Amino acid sequence: MRLDGKVALVTGGAKGIGAGIAGRFVEAGAPVTIFDLDGEGARQHADRLRTQGPILAIQGDVSNQAAVSRAVEDTVEQLGSLDVLVNNAGIEVVGQIAGMKTEVWERQHAVNLKGAFLFCKYAIPKMLGRGGVIINIASVRAFVSYPGGAPYDSTKAGLIGFTRALALDHGKDKIRVVAICPGYIDTPMNEEWLKTVPDREETMRQVLAAHPLGRIGTPRDIAELALFLASDAASFITGTALVADGGMSAAGH
Repeated sequence: MRLDGKVALVTGGAKGIGAGIAGRFVEAGAPVTIFDLDGEGARQHADRLRTQGPILAIQGDVSNQAAVSRAVEDTVEQLGSLDVLVNNAGIEVVGQIAGMKTEVWERQHAVNLKGAFLFCKYAIPKMLGRGGVIINIASVRAFVSYPGGAPYDSTKAGLIGFTRALALDHGKDKIRVVAICPGYIDTPMNEEWLKTVPDREETMRQVLAAHPLGRIGTPRDIAELALFLASDAASFITGTALVADGGMSAAGH
């Protein structure tokens, strides 16, 4: 699976799943733009990858229309095209909505849903006439929920509906749109969550017991799936969501 000649843009690419995808795409021959609110983190990751191929680091907020438009234009101008878009940037708000500030709910949706909308709005015109691939990083939480998950889970379920509709709208343009639904992945976001639990060791024991494969995932696990979906090997796959959760949801968790 190679991406030679294909230019990719990965949002939230400074760390975690996004960083894993950006790195794997560069390995596979794709020039890559890393877009992240953490500009310094994006630059550092780009520096680590630069010896393997052309790479661009851009600081910006996925919910800011001007920043998104500029990032797409810079990608095309500096790297030559835009063939693969990975909408990975996301945050997680936890809490019951009755006591939640409206601006907290709106920020959750602005990053996870509006960000994907804005990048698609500006990326799709660059793909017309040549085709392309859009990969939305949703979550297994689109299908299973836990207390306090309404803000986050609603965005991830929304991404799956968004994926289906875009695939229908742009199949004729040879633009494939797919979603990946990770489960527990060893990322900085997961580490931040573990800091909030009373007993980290017991929590991780329960988490591991919920996975038939006996482990949680890694960013590389998701990156390999993203590479497959972005490649010509997946040329007949569009409008669907693929779960990568080590069997957790199949086990009823």
